Amino acid sequence: MNDAAVKAAVGRFLKNVNFTTQRELEKVVRNAIANGKLNAGETLQVSVTLAAEKIDLNVTIFSKIEVQ
Repeated sequence: MNDAAVKAAVGRFLKNVNFTTQRELEKVVRNAIANGKLNAGETLQVSVTLAAEKIDLNVTIFSKIEVQ
């Protein structure tokens, strides 16, 4: 597999992850606001773990979502 093919394959995976993650996060944040579990001005601590056992990949990315 050449570099362009690797880049394209990874890009397809990331597009899927981006779409799915955004949809799910928006859904649960809206529900949390509607149910009073989350208020405007709060900050959520979030993380995503990327893992692939075959290639010894295990990375967790930590960030924050500021709810306006």
